[in-house]
Amino acid sequence: MEDIQHDLAEGRHPVDNGTVMLPGGGTLTPRQQAIIASVRQHGFATIEALALTLGVSGQTIRREVIRLEELGVLRRFHGGAGLPDNPVRRSYAEKTQTGRDGKDRIARRTAEQIAPGMAVFLDVGTTVEAVARALTGISPLRVFTNSLQAAVALAASDGIATFVTGGQVSGSDGSLTGEVTLRALGLVKCDVAVIGFSGFDPDGSIMDFDHDKIAVKRAMMRHARRVLLVGQAEKFGRAAVVRLGGIDEVDTIVTDGVLPDRTVELARQRGVAILTG
Repeated sequence: MEDIQHDLAEGRHPVDNGTVMLPGGGTLTPRQQAIIASVRQHGFATIEALALTLGVSGQTIRREVIRLEELGVLRRFHGGAGLPDNPVRRSYAEKTQTGRDGKDRIARRTAEQIAPGMAVFLDVGTTVEAVARALTGISPLRVFTNSLQAAVALAASDGIATFVTGGQVSGSDGSLTGEVTLRALGLVKCDVAVIGFSGFDPDGSIMDFDHDKIAVKRAMMRHARRVLLVGQAEKFGRAAVVRLGGIDEVDTIVTDGVLPDRTVELARQRGVAILTG
């Protein structure tokens, strides 16, 4: 294990051509090799997907992932596994410390799309939280959110009526999900929905990880007259595992840099505007 961890510390990954060599010259089992191959291909793999693919129980996959993490070749995340150096599912604390300038530029550009008197859905995530802070100078507004962090950012703003959906708290980012959340959103029609995401496929699929959070995002999109997809440019080359929707389901992409040519062409074909902050 020390040899593997040394490789990781030196910036070399111990997975090479599908084979992981262990100290003493041994190798992992075929099932463990298959788990690593799936994670390498997608950047992240859920326990459910791995169990279905390999034809075993979720508990078996969890045991394998624990063992692979002990060996230093995978990292466990809530509901799945990624590579040790994989940035796809960083912790909330890490996300709040990274890319602040880009997120603030996205937030300011997004706020330009919001006019006084509008009703706005705010999704969860650190980029959307930056949008919440950027909205504090616009009033009057009505904001509906499932993000406790966004609600706190808006709380002291006179002229902004903030409505929190309710629901079950899901994770350290203070996101609310579940049937209570979905019922609350079903009662509201907003002018704009500001939606975050985790990854983007070359075929135009918007991707994320958490099924419960995705259900809330989709409810917001259905009940909004205009959908703004907000995220840093690096996310358009990043993998995730669950499809949130397609590029044709949003009206505008707000980002902080140059997007891949394929994404730009898809946006042009679908009539989706791209705004850069």
